Amino acid sequence: MPEARETAVYTHGHHESVLRSHTWRTAANSAAYLLGSLKPHMKILDIGCGPGTITADLAELVPDGHVTGVDHAPEILEQARATAAGRGLANTDFAVADVHALDYPDDTFCVVHAHQVLQHVGDPVQALREMLRVTKPGGFIAVRDSDYSAMTWYPQSAGMDDWQDLYLRVARANGGEPDAGRRLKSWALAAGITRITATSSTWTFATPEERAWWSGLWADRTVASAYAQRATEGGHASAGQLEAVSDAWREWGEQANGWFSVLHGEILCRKDA
Repeated sequence: MPEARETAVYTHGHHESVLRSHTWRTAANSAAYLLGSLKPHMKILDIGCGPGTITADLAELVPDGHVTGVDHAPEILEQARATAAGRGLANTDFAVADVHALDYPDDTFCVVHAHQVLQHVGDPVQALREMLRVTKPGGFIAVRDSDYSAMTWYPQSAGMDDWQDLYLRVARANGGEPDAGRRLKSWALAAGITRITATSSTWTFATPEERAWWSGLWADRTVASAYAQRATEGGHASAGQLEAVSDAWREWGEQANGWFSVLHGEILCRKDA
């Protein structure tokens, strides 16, 4: 197996404000570009599965197959197991893994999926090489990542601008690339993948309920998560500056004309048979 190259730090951690977002994710709102390629018998690897909501959805879509969810953080896998068990799914299993060096033989999975993963890893090209290696000939590699510089909102706010600038600096200091969405195709080409369909899609938060949820989780994340700790300990922001950014999020969420869009890049790749 290749040597692990875990050189990045997961910026967000697993604070409740982070899991509030992760548990909202479904195959429909986060992997729609992949779903038309799934067949009932498929064996799937879901990398960076987190609390397992997308993993469980994928398992329901391959009732005659199997889904393995892996994550670098052992503590989150218990929640993923509980998610699958709560939905009565018998075709899942979960394990700790490093995407830079997957502990699976060549040509094991029909689909290898990763949502919001490559923006956080130290070597995304090596990660894609590993994903390609463990995919069966004729199988699919499916990757979706957000692009922080392309996120946009209304009305404009100096505090929200400060949030975007701060997040970019913290994520890059941790060894990641927050503008991963626009880079996915180039990373895949560098990994030796040639059959690539590149697309994009968005999450949009505009209703009062959506704004309250999205602004609230980011307001909390800014002051209470591992991201907040890394921002202060890394010298990127003071506690007072984080409080100001948190307040800006809440103020935006209260605007009746508020609108926020998250752009995601997507690649659906086919391994040569």
